[in-house]
Amino acid sequence: MPMIDFHTHVFPEAIAEKTIAILAEKSQSHPYGNGTFTSLLSSMQTNGITHSVTLPVVTNPKQFDSILKYAVICNQNANIFAFGGIHPDDPTPEEHLLQIQQSGLYGIKLHPDYQQTFIDDPKYIRILQQCVKLNLPVVIHSGVDDGFPETVHCTPKRILHMLEQIYGDTRPKKPLIVLAHGGANRMYEQVLSLLCGQPVYFDISFILSYIAPDLLMQIIRKHGVENILFATDFPWSDPAADIAFVNRLPLTQAEKDCIFWKNAQTLLHLPQI
Repeated sequence: MPMIDFHTHVFPEAIAEKTIAILAEKSQSHPYGNGTFTSLLSSMQTNGITHSVTLPVVTNPKQFDSILKYAVICNQNANIFAFGGIHPDDPTPEEHLLQIQQSGLYGIKLHPDYQQTFIDDPKYIRILQQCVKLNLPVVIHSGVDDGFPETVHCTPKRILHMLEQIYGDTRPKKPLIVLAHGGANRMYEQVLSLLCGQPVYFDISFILSYIAPDLLMQIIRKHGVENILFATDFPWSDPAADIAFVNRLPLTQAEKDCIFWKNAQTLLHLPQI
């Protein structure tokens, strides 16, 4: 049976362990891998995850080319669906988004906290509107970042404003945007009241170590199981524990299949896997 982890991170060998150590100290988190591509593949094999989405974060516009090059290398593995990244201060976002798509990558990742830009800023709206034109999926870090909790650049209210600017009075036939960490990390009352029912996916990366199962089920039922994506945020979460958590939820096997792989298959337009 397929299983797709929709939210993982890998870094080039030369910087992986140092980068993970710095982030672990900043966020007071325990990593479950060393950030290398080999570590991700090993964890996938151990935990029965057949495919993973890798998500880079561009923290400086000058990183575009090097991050694109590494993502293309990762994407050569048949079990990996690699995304590209782009910075809101990119001087030519339309050109670079087209380059990401033409390189065979599956979408882009935005991280408003690391990129120090509010998600409803015109620079992000320009990027997102172009993604809609290209039908290019977008994963957005949403809610609190435990390593940088001082300012939340992607709150539920700002997400609503973002969606209004992108879609206006229309509603997309199928969601293209993925709000990571359950819609907005550690802001779940607002997720329930403001975001459930909006034309977006929620991935459930990182949150399963602390969210109450009853609260997660409220979100799933209100938002619709067809809009939920299994994800771990590896190496920042234990895939075995996350899989067990989902399997304990009061869901039918058909609903679990949607979360574990079918919804991802739909979003990424994958053939049978």
